[in-house]
Amino acid sequence: MHKLLTITVTLLLAVAAQPARAGDPEYPVKTIPAALKENAHIVKRLDETTIRINDLTDMRVNRHYVITVLDEAGANAAMLVVPYSKLSEIHGISGSLYDAEGKQVKRLKQSDIKDLSAVDDGSLMTDDRLKAHQFYYNVYPYTVEYEVSERTYSTLSIPGWIPQSNIDCTVEQSILKVTTPADFILRFRSYLYNGEPVTTTDKDTKTYAWEVKQIKALKSELNAVEFYRRTPAVFLGTTDFELDKYKGNANSWKGLGTFFYQLNAGRDVLPDATKAKVHELTDGLHSREEKIKTLYRFMQRNNRYISIQLGIGGWQTFDAASVATKGYGDCKALSNYMMALLKEAGIKSNCVWVKAGENTHTIREDFPSSQFNHAILCVPGEKDTTWLECTDPYLPAGYLGGFTDNRPVLLLDEKDSKLVRTPVYGMDCNQQIRHINATVDSSGNIALNAVVVTSGLQQDDLRNAIHRLSREKQLEILRKGLGLSSYDIVDYNCKELETTIPAIEEMMKVKGNNYATVTGKRMFIYPNILARDGMKLEPDTSRQSDIRLNMAYRDIDSVEIILPVGYKPESVPTPVSLSSKFGNYNATVILKGNTVTYIRKMERQSGTFPAAEYPELVKFYGGIYRADRNRLVLVKE
Repeated sequence: MHKLLTITVTLLLAVAAQPARAGDPEYPVKTIPAALKENAHIVKRLDETTIRINDLTDMRVNRHYVITVLDEAGANAAMLVVPYSKLSEIHGISGSLYDAEGKQVKRLKQSDIKDLSAVDDGSLMTDDRLKAHQFYYNVYPYTVEYEVSERTYSTLSIPGWIPQSNIDCTVEQSILKVTTPADFILRFRSYLYNGEPVTTTDKDTKTYAWEVKQIKALKSELNAVEFYRRTPAVFLGTTDFELDKYKGNANSWKGLGTFFYQLNAGRDVLPDATKAKVHELTDGLHSREEKIKTLYRFMQRNNRYISIQLGIGGWQTFDAASVATKGYGDCKALSNYMMALLKEAGIKSNCVWVKAGENTHTIREDFPSSQFNHAILCVPGEKDTTWLECTDPYLPAGYLGGFTDNRPVLLLDEKDSKLVRTPVYGMDCNQQIRHINATVDSSGNIALNAVVVTSGLQQDDLRNAIHRLSREKQLEILRKGLGLSSYDIVDYNCKELETTIPAIEEMMKVKGNNYATVTGKRMFIYPNILARDGMKLEPDTSRQSDIRLNMAYRDIDSVEIILPVGYKPESVPTPVSLSSKFGNYNATVILKGNTVTYIRKMERQSGTFPAAEYPELVKFYGGIYRADRNRLVLVKE
């Protein structure tokens, strides 16, 4: 599904302008306004997209664009990549290269265009292809001009318009025009665009036009919201559409979900041998939960994920019998297969379309359209709902992880398709509890034993490392995360715990040199051994984006350090307590005899916060940064 979505969003390209004549100064860099060069790597001099929808199965997309590449960091923008498949065709490509003076250096030759398969490491079968071209010019600045025209045989997805392609891209002029039959209903949703489109109507057609000019670069901002919410953007859709002779309606999420359900209906029939296996595995089980877990483990152990993109394979699944026979499938096929296994066991489930990604938690809920790139399974119950990620062979049943958690998704049903929300893993789920016992000798060297239990979203990366990386790679990651300057890992082991929310227990022994600083009669020690937060935010009084904190979590550290004999305290850090709408932090140091006890508790909330509250976030993290580095000072008796 990933590739078809990429194709339809990228479905760029084609053109209206006449090719430049060799030697004519077309786009001299000196004519770019100075304000558009600030903080920019590329400047879109001109970007014209023309879309003509003739009917539900005939859409022409033409794009002509001119981009000036200011430096090496913007070089990727000069590459032309045009995907296509059986649902689309490319009618023409032309292009030119200009130097800084605006003089034509080279014209694109058709023989220079590469026609490549879109197969990647995760794809087994695909009829997706792409045409690609690059001028391979590195005398900066320079300008490229491309003209591309395409035709697609579906109106399920219409290319969106985001003139500013990234934060370091500026725009001189960008135009979008969409022409439809006069009685055609075009839906659109705009962000940060002033006013309505200019519309013109004649006897047979209606044209919508949007235009922006002089868009400056955006600042890179930590924890920013989605890019399309920070810059002018227009998203397009139709009410009725057609995809490879299948007709649908996208006026509501229910209508769109019904289309996808019908597109995949009847593909959940299992071979007799697989049906028999289902009953062998589940007939002796009495609880619904155990049946789900047993069949989920069976599916994970006997199948693997691999992308399949054939025909309308981006949206239509391979049938369950194929998965049962071949032992592989993409996200849709594996979810559909799991649904078929449950159905045979008498358990109803629903395939779910989702926009997956750890930093992608929203879709445009007020604009029904094909915004999805992944499929999972929902097993509704009377008291609870079980969610299944069918492409990961290591996840426990009922846990999704950060790839698909806490977001609106489209549940496909014969009569009641709708947007629902995947589980939210809150602070009580996403924890890291660390217990450390350490000894520091008179030279400042440290020896410690640590037991760390990490759960929920905090353990996602660690779980992947356990199953997918060698022990050497795991230790390499551990070394980078310890935060000690000079040390040896004497022993390290980890195990997955049998808990409702997945958790991993790590046990480690570490020895480090010069952990404490010894200067004359004094010894300086950080009681916080492994949990020093590295986030120190810079003040920003002109923050533009709202603040997005995706994951709520809690970290608790309990540290006991035995000090060398013959020292007494000169300075003990005072307790620190910080409270903010972004979270809470507490740290205490207690010294009894030659034993230091350090307790640290950090809680971070999730949510979206106004940009105006960024100074408070800076203050909160600044306080944590300082408190985490408080030192205990000892002096020889």
